[in-house]
Amino acid sequence: MPAPLVTVIVPGRDIAAFAPAALDSLRAQTETSWRAILVDDGSRDDTGRIFDAAADADPRFTVLRHTEARGLGGARNAALELVDTEYLGFLDGDDELTLTALERMTGTLAASGSDFVAGAYVRSRWDGQTYAPGRVQPWVAAATDPERLGTTIFEHPAASANIVAWSKLSRTAFWQDLRFPEGVAYEDQIVAQRMYTTARAFDVIPDVVVRWRLREDGSSITQGKHRLRVLRDYLAALRGGIDVLHRAGAQAAVVARLDLILAMDLPPLQEIAGSHTDSAYPATVRAFVQDLEALPEFADARVDPTLAAALRW
Repeated sequence: MPAPLVTVIVPGRDIAAFAPAALDSLRAQTETSWRAILVDDGSRDDTGRIFDAAADADPRFTVLRHTEARGLGGARNAALELVDTEYLGFLDGDDELTLTALERMTGTLAASGSDFVAGAYVRSRWDGQTYAPGRVQPWVAAATDPERLGTTIFEHPAASANIVAWSKLSRTAFWQDLRFPEGVAYEDQIVAQRMYTTARAFDVIPDVVVRWRLREDGSSITQGKHRLRVLRDYLAALRGGIDVLHRAGAQAAVVARLDLILAMDLPPLQEIAGSHTDSAYPATVRAFVQDLEALPEFADARVDPTLAAALRW
């Protein structure tokens, strides 16, 4: 067997209901020269057994097990130490790759020579019978459409909206000095902005490469912003990402992030704050707003009211 071309890191904790679909999306890839590192991050359900069965049936799967949960950041970092392929990517264990995702992204990087490529993604929502993928949201489209090869964050500041780890595929060498924060939620936002600001060049493609599942039971971390601890991690990630862009001198990208935060992130948080029983919650939101208003780029930010409506897609 030839050496695999790309490694996909698949972390998961207590995702037995969703892991089979994620693994099936790997098995179905038109690019078959891959390996996947499945990280069972302290699961208490059947996730570990599902991962083990996949590895027993297909040598392209390797299982890494944590007896105690380290979170997505720690799980990804542990797997990164094992990657020895030319390219690497990420897939959360409750999401799914589209059929040609690996072929499209590895082919793009082979042609461009860039450090990484970022693709579009859609949300999958429960429709009462199944998880149905929606449309590409406008901020995702602005980040990835049209295709751009060999661009930079200074040439394409709207790329900064694509902040998720699993929409990207990189040259493994690019990750030599990159790792995820551990012990916090929203661990990929700061890393994404570091990728944009340190890359010699990156590519964006309009192809949908991932279907991101919004769990019907609301159990994912990103669906828990009403909890104060999650809120603090969320706002720290937003602050940290802006700081990375600001220190790199990417002022237009900072403005692009502010536009989205003001239109999409803040209104739901302010709504929660209005009725939250813990006074620390609205105080934390107010402090975040004050931090944004203190930024020199804030004067150039503009709120697009149509973006908030798109959250319902």
